[in-house]
Amino acid sequence: MLVDGHSMAFRAFYALPADNFSTTGGQCTNAVYGFLSMLSSLIAEEKPTHVAVAFDVSRKTFRSEMFPEYKAQREKAPEEFRGQVPLIQEVLSAMGIVTIEKDNYEADDIIATLATRAEPEGFETLIVTGDRDSLQLVDESTTVLYPMRGVSNLHRFTPEAVQEKYGLTPTQYPDFAALRGDPSDNLPGIPGVGEKTATKWIVQYGSLPELIARAEEIRGKAGENFRDRLDAVEMNRRLTEMVKDLDLPFGPEELELRPADAQGIADFFDRLEFGSSLRDRVLATLRADAAGLAESPAAAEATEFSELRPADGTLGDWLAGRAAPAALDLREGRLAIAARGAAGAEDADAVAVAVLDLADLDPRDEAALAAWLADPAAPKAAHDAKTMMHALWAGPDLELAGVVHDTFLAAYLLRPSQRSYELDDVLQRHLQRGLDAGGEAGQLTLLDEEPPAGERAAAVLDLVAALSAELDEAGLYPVYADIEVPLAPVLARMERVGIAVDLAALEELRADFAEQTAGAEASARELVDRPELNLGSPKQLQEVLFDQLGMPKTKRTKTGYSTAARELENLAKKSPHPFLEQVLLFREFQKMKSTVEGLIKAVAEDGRIHTTFNQAVAATGRLSSTEPNLQNIPVRTDFGRRIRAAFTVGEGYAALVTADYSQIEMRVMAHLSGDAGLIEAYREGEDLHNYVGSKVFGVPIDGVTPELRRRVKAMSYGLAYGLSAFGLSQQLDIPAGEAKELMEEYFERFGGVRAYLDAVVERARGDGYTATLYDRRRYLPDLNSPNRVARENAERAALNSPIQGTAADIIKVAMLRVDDALAHGGPDGAPMASRVLLQVHDELVVEVAEGEEEAVADLLRREMDAAIELRVPLEVSVGVGGNWDAAAH
Repeated sequence: MLVDGHSMAFRAFYALPADNFSTTGGQCTNAVYGFLSMLSSLIAEEKPTHVAVAFDVSRKTFRSEMFPEYKAQREKAPEEFRGQVPLIQEVLSAMGIVTIEKDNYEADDIIATLATRAEPEGFETLIVTGDRDSLQLVDESTTVLYPMRGVSNLHRFTPEAVQEKYGLTPTQYPDFAALRGDPSDNLPGIPGVGEKTATKWIVQYGSLPELIARAEEIRGKAGENFRDRLDAVEMNRRLTEMVKDLDLPFGPEELELRPADAQGIADFFDRLEFGSSLRDRVLATLRADAAGLAESPAAAEATEFSELRPADGTLGDWLAGRAAPAALDLREGRLAIAARGAAGAEDADAVAVAVLDLADLDPRDEAALAAWLADPAAPKAAHDAKTMMHALWAGPDLELAGVVHDTFLAAYLLRPSQRSYELDDVLQRHLQRGLDAGGEAGQLTLLDEEPPAGERAAAVLDLVAALSAELDEAGLYPVYADIEVPLAPVLARMERVGIAVDLAALEELRADFAEQTAGAEASARELVDRPELNLGSPKQLQEVLFDQLGMPKTKRTKTGYSTAARELENLAKKSPHPFLEQVLLFREFQKMKSTVEGLIKAVAEDGRIHTTFNQAVAATGRLSSTEPNLQNIPVRTDFGRRIRAAFTVGEGYAALVTADYSQIEMRVMAHLSGDAGLIEAYREGEDLHNYVGSKVFGVPIDGVTPELRRRVKAMSYGLAYGLSAFGLSQQLDIPAGEAKELMEEYFERFGGVRAYLDAVVERARGDGYTATLYDRRRYLPDLNSPNRVARENAERAALNSPIQGTAADIIKVAMLRVDDALAHGGPDGAPMASRVLLQVHDELVVEVAEGEEEAVADLLRREMDAAIELRVPLEVSVGVGGNWDAAAH
């Protein structure tokens, strides 16, 4: 199998949207992903024994020397494509697949040479390319696989298929192409001679040389044009002919699939933040078709263990005789506990795994297990303890406490930009082995059956030691042990409790938005006199906007002109129109209706919504909320307030109390930058944005208008997020020059901010990562990327990660302090009845028991204020009310 690397990479690039495939640093990966998906499918289906991928070196080849206009009209590759071909070449090397380039020649010539040499050696050859000139190579032993759409639908060109499609033999195809010309290669055609005429001539005369020899016989204007352009046609033919005798470093027999580097492939997929599904497809293909995967010299051997089931009534003694920590794994009602022998005993290092069926335990063992699991003094390890807590609550209703190691969270802290922290992925990433107890080092488990019940627990035990050492070496152990691991049970309890909602209020909201959505659609239809118009149809919208109304064209897409939200919003600013106004209103109401519907679906039987808080998603350390997402409800809009009003105090409780940090990120920026002006503003208790506005615009504080305050606020926060002058101009809807001038005036007054922002990027470029005040790291390898887009995205991440990450750490520490205070804040140190329900950005929502309102408000102010000591004071605002909106402050 011979693959035209650049051709198929370009096809993959345009088949998958770049916006959906990029690393957190901004390196686009759609071409890499699509190429690997296509290649793994082809290898699995075609089962080639020998594979090579050929690449172009540059646009300068012997053809461009012969004909300077050759491909000269082609635009430069899109910025998003840059850097992806080297990544493809890198992973192909790890896959054991030969890549070949040749100065002054194209990939086509390499493929033609190898295909020509392969025939006498008895090979059957497949050529995978998007260049139809390769059809000249088709014969009984050579087939071209040509993409008809994207890279997944490949047409198989055999001699018969070429004849059927073009009415020509493969050897006649380049003659036909020379006559037809090729706009994609900038090869001129003959006026009046299209594909039908070119085919008719080649069929009639047999070949181009014979046609040229009898050129005078061709009548009419087409014949005259042909004779006038004989030189161009002959040049086309020379350029179209592929070179078949290049001196290459490999012959066909040397292209056998080589042992693949499983760890290298896994590391590559981690770096590009691909999920495990494509990685497993790639490795499964190579496992099946290569001569076995290469072993990784660094692979750690799995700890040997004995799997047992303690005799009835003896589980308590078995647990008491084991060294800490014990590792847990729970799957489908079976709990595996892996632990070493007692310290000082002969078998102190031997690992045993007790596998327990929780539905079939001896009563004495059940009691012993419940007591041990709930004992905070019995140290335990798990992979994703929070999920395990929910599973234990849902099944036998057991409490889990004493988790001191969570390998899921450890893996996240060490590599916070990965898409997956599943146990098998983490094992491969950090110990270079899979979950198959019988597998070889360096190989991933790709079998459908589950590994032995005890292996997962034993693997967690192995990971505890390895990841603890890595965390310690990276300086991450304190944030792991003091923040992330103890936060997991706090979040689990919040998820279990949920928050009460007024379902009738949500239903009323949904009906209201449905009515407004229908009203906007009806108004839009009336404005253009199209009663059946579907505003959800991009095609129909295009027809109305650009054909019927003749509005200025938006960005061009494959299906016409874009009707994406951003494009229509920009269009509405530049060319306002009542119809466009109704379209945008329709979309806004529809979005609101969809949000409310999602909340209604999420209401559980207990009348409460139980969101999931994700610790291992955001690379900055921020928590995210899913199923449903309660962090995307607007704060200051009427829509957001109406939704928040539907979140109410639950039965048996008195009120909701909310507490949040005021301008926490700006306070962190003041601390990190050490800027005297910002520090003075906070210490003097000034309104920051009014203070900054007065300095930037040279007016008294009471002369800062709402518009000036809006501009300064957008800029202050924007700078903390790496906002450019162009970005600021877009956000404020002002000219880019004015935005740049505004930023310069800001930096002139607040030089400490500029110095900090410059220094943090340069330091990160040298270190390869940024760190928060709690030493949480975010690794940014793209800071030194040759890809400008990836590099600039990484620079923006370097600017905002220390600020955003520190703010995230502060609220997490506050949550731990508040949880501890509630657990001991009652009379004589007893637990209080009040409980934390939600964490939304910098805000906590607490359900307060009767009589505890004042104590909880004081507790929140005290504990949140004590979370960190900065150069500027923290400010905690507290509010009380019967629902989330009423409790706002």
